[in-house]
Amino acid sequence: MSLAVVEGLTRRFDVSKPWLERVIGRQPKRSLTAVSDVSMTIEAGRTYALVGESGSGKSTIGRMVAGLLRPSEGEVRIDGEAVRAPRADVQMIFQDPYASLNPRWRVGDIVAEPARARGMEVEPGALLERVGLRAIDAQRYPHEFSGGQRQRIGVARALSSRPRLIVADEPTSALDVSVQAQVLNLMKDLQEETGIAFLLISHDLTVIRHMADVIGVLYLGRLVEEAAPATLFERPAHPYTAMLIDAAPKLDGFGREVPPPVGEIPDPIAPPPGCAYNPRCPLAIDLCRRERPALEPVGPGRAACHRAGEVRLEGVA
Repeated sequence: MSLAVVEGLTRRFDVSKPWLERVIGRQPKRSLTAVSDVSMTIEAGRTYALVGESGSGKSTIGRMVAGLLRPSEGEVRIDGEAVRAPRADVQMIFQDPYASLNPRWRVGDIVAEPARARGMEVEPGALLERVGLRAIDAQRYPHEFSGGQRQRIGVARALSSRPRLIVADEPTSALDVSVQAQVLNLMKDLQEETGIAFLLISHDLTVIRHMADVIGVLYLGRLVEEAAPATLFERPAHPYTAMLIDAAPKLDGFGREVPPPVGEIPDPIAPPPGCAYNPRCPLAIDLCRRERPALEPVGPGRAACHRAGEVRLEGVA
């Protein structure tokens, strides 16, 4: 069952110089399109993961889904209702556990804040125990906890208003590998117990493969591929997805020769015409440079590529 539907989501930011500088220098206004015409569906009780390089628009989409940022075009709907402001049933786990908790508040007040702001009663100690901490920890301050414990507090806070969807923005990137596994397993367990849906944002393909039911690949603000993990990792349909998989560290990769990624990400203020990936793509043809490909069905997934059937992973026949 569809819980959240994203249609034609676009977000532009004004990056112009101050008005007086523009007048003196006779410069036009400039805008950066961080997200461009993204459409996707998040199913109830499932995990939709967004992956892509830094600057691809992942966090911007997450904040729009959570109602923290208004789209320039398109909309997000939860149960058919357009999201225009933060909602009690959509919460967020932020990337940095050291910056996302108020250092002057006790942990119990931090955890209970989303619920109390909406007039809901909540027991902070019970929520802390649910995420593997102690009820007595509600009396302590954030600086008394490790990074992994702080992220557990962030998870408890997100749970306090009994949400149906949690946006997890790089929830483990600031943590040690062993602690990452603990937090991810906690999220999996909570999903099985409560039926919460996750929009998981990450650049780590290992995390994505472990957690996701559906993966969306972003490049320069555009959704270029969408598929289940088994399909995406075994038969990627977009050259950018194949590049990400080839470039990821592998335990059995010693001695394997894989060409490094080619080129740099284009200027997002002035992206190339056609497919945004064409300056870096080994399969690019004239059509790719002229016409932006639509996101269309390719096998069991979707891809935005004129040559989707010709993509190959390095070292795979």
